[in-house]
Amino acid sequence: MTRLFLFFSILWLAACSQPNSSSTETAAAKTETPDTSAYNPELARELGADPYGMKQYVMAFLKAGPTRSQDSLEAAQLQRAHLDNIRRLAEEGKLVLAGPFMDNGEVRGIYVFDVRTIEEAEALTATDPSIQAGRLVMELRPWYGSAALPKLNEWHKIIAKEDI
Repeated sequence: MTRLFLFFSILWLAACSQPNSSSTETAAAKTETPDTSAYNPELARELGADPYGMKQYVMAFLKAGPTRSQDSLEAAQLQRAHLDNIRRLAEEGKLVLAGPFMDNGEVRGIYVFDVRTIEEAEALTATDPSIQAGRLVMELRPWYGSAALPKLNEWHKIIAKEDI
């Protein structure tokens, strides 16, 4: 009985501590949390969503390339140029997701390009200094995912305290 009372007390305290609609503006409201209660045809059209809220992208698997013999200074310079290229592609709206894998395996990371064809993605990957130097190679595959992914980068800017 005591445990049940404790559970309901915690539940009640949690409910009471939640802001209600008449409370002051919350941090979530300041970042314009999307209204998830209803379908938004304008936003769906803007994002190129199909009836399921999805669309085609091209996913890239970044793999260790054949030329990894750079000294530590050159490798660091290539990494900086690689990150700058990622930022540029994201700012242009061509790259909606990027990140490394944490296990130091052959597949080093992924990109998700907001393009329809492998050829478009190949042209974008060719701009990466690490690809040009042979430090990385990319395997490109068509991928079907949420059409909302392009909104990810603007949300990321809100939560990132430091830039890469």
